[in-house]
Amino acid sequence: MQNLLRHIPKVDDCISAVREDPDFDNSPVLLIKKGVRTVLEKKRQLLLSGSKIEAEGLSLPALLPLIKNEIISLEQFQFRRVINGTGVIIHTNLGRSVLPESTMDMLHQAGGRYSNLEFDLTTGKRGSRYSLVENLLCELTGAEAALVVNNNAAAVLIVLDSLTHGKEVIVSRGELVEIGGSFRIPDVMARSGATLVEVGATNRTHLKDYRAAITEQTGMLLKVHCSNYRIIGFTSAVSNRELVALGKETNLPVFEDLGSGCFVDLSQFGLEKEPTVQEVVASGVDVVSFSGDKLLGGPQAGIILGSKDIINRIKQNPLNRAMRIDKFTLAGLESILHFYRDPESLYTNIPTLSMIAAPLNDLAERANTLLAQLQSSVGDVCTLEIENVMSRVGGGAMPEQNLKSKAVVLQPVSMKISVLEKSLRTLEIPVIGRIEDNRFYLDMRTIAEDELGLIASGLGMVLNGQGD
Repeated sequence: MQNLLRHIPKVDDCISAVREDPDFDNSPVLLIKKGVRTVLEKKRQLLLSGSKIEAEGLSLPALLPLIKNEIISLEQFQFRRVINGTGVIIHTNLGRSVLPESTMDMLHQAGGRYSNLEFDLTTGKRGSRYSLVENLLCELTGAEAALVVNNNAAAVLIVLDSLTHGKEVIVSRGELVEIGGSFRIPDVMARSGATLVEVGATNRTHLKDYRAAITEQTGMLLKVHCSNYRIIGFTSAVSNRELVALGKETNLPVFEDLGSGCFVDLSQFGLEKEPTVQEVVASGVDVVSFSGDKLLGGPQAGIILGSKDIINRIKQNPLNRAMRIDKFTLAGLESILHFYRDPESLYTNIPTLSMIAAPLNDLAERANTLLAQLQSSVGDVCTLEIENVMSRVGGGAMPEQNLKSKAVVLQPVSMKISVLEKSLRTLEIPVIGRIEDNRFYLDMRTIAEDELGLIASGLGMVLNGQGD
């Protein structure tokens, strides 16, 4: 072992060998050193663990390709573009909603130039960043006032902290939602300083349950829209209008956490009817919150709508400073909201809505295009076919609801399906699909037309042995 350890080349010799390659002229020296030391340490640990390595495998010529690959890996950005072939439109793990090109232009402008972020162009004095989208939100929803924070969990927290700190909040037991990352409504409520009061049963809650729970310590009636799960069968829930009437009778504010708020009715595309933000505002609730990066199709944000009095109280909460949105979110959100002024353009301009609305014939055409490209490049080493599949909206929205779609399905002749899936994840632009019944599915609903060539090229490299 000691003899083999002496065969491991010196760090300086490895660095000099790398720097002789013109492809690494622009690589930082510190990064080259890190790549060298990482590879050498791995070899050292393998030897110390008893692994059998020939002396030739420890030579500089043998280790140099490994070192170069390590440096290339270190130079790559960790935050990267991927191709989403899963069929899940608002994919939480893959960045949620895709933004339109015009919105990306606004983000470029916001970052590359100065802006009126907190400068009132009318008065020439300090302005409020919130005013840049507040009027537009009120125009589109019918709300009196609006505030935007960094996500909907933050929106729920600041609403509860502003209105019910030290008080009780009544909520139906069947609405104690857990969202991604194990964040639960009871936990958010506890952090806000409010006390949770559960009423009803898991599947059935009545107005009398709320009424019976109201005491002098009650500060709010809370309704949580079950946007990421469904209770079916023998169920009963209290409507907004019933809860609002009880709130007025008892002088208690009514707050609805809508979760994945939507401004349009998507039932025309075969999905179940979901309450729109406008309908919730019209029902008379005092305050409503929802996400900006889900069914709305915009950047990550938590949007709060309500009466002027309530919104002003929330704005004055010191937590608002910690939860405020930056110029990129403001620019992106305003750009998205402008599209909603023209309902005819929504399903063309907002990618999330465009994917939901995509006709099956268009998806079939896209699948046939990709199939033809793949047959010419990997048809000999992989079986290929087109199948009818079901896509999902995703993002904790519209659970158990499906959209008919088309997928290109691959089954390699000799390569394991798990190896194919992993290899596609290691491409320069990773391709993410799903495995079912030992076959690899690429759902066309979430794949753009200009990504078909990239997929065909990547699969060609992987299946023909160039992506090893």
